[in-house]
Amino acid sequence: MLPEVLRTNRLQFCRATAASSAVEFALIAPVFLLLTFGLIAYAIYFGAAHSVQQLAADANRTAIAGLTDQERDQLVGTFIESNAGLYVLLDAAHITYQVGNSPADPNQYQVLVAFDARQLPIWNLGVPLPMPARAIRFASTIRKGGI
Repeated sequence: MLPEVLRTNRLQFCRATAASSAVEFALIAPVFLLLTFGLIAYAIYFGAAHSVQQLAADANRTAIAGLTDQERDQLVGTFIESNAGLYVLLDAAHITYQVGNSPADPNQYQVLVAFDARQLPIWNLGVPLPMPARAIRFASTIRKGGI
């Protein structure tokens, strides 16, 4: 049996709440910061991915005006070279593209845009989460006119 003094001190210690907020913060803060930085990293990546997808779609829309494959290629190339840097989070120096007939259907014209995402700031966050691919690729396909 504990002496009365120790039993009283133990009860007082169990009922003390002076530092409970600090302990809760110490337990929750690392998880909260991990989730916050992970959310920021993926938001930046998805923003860049959306820009690449939009660039591919917009470039392919310009190909509609071309009458021949060579004219379509030239229209798409001119559009991408002059407008790629205007899309959010994209750097025109890190964009490559391929144009031509769709491998699945020769009656369709396809634009494939690839973006090297290694220059995005998300790789510097050091977040211990699974990170997405360092290259973002999207393709857009349209049916050739008159067919």
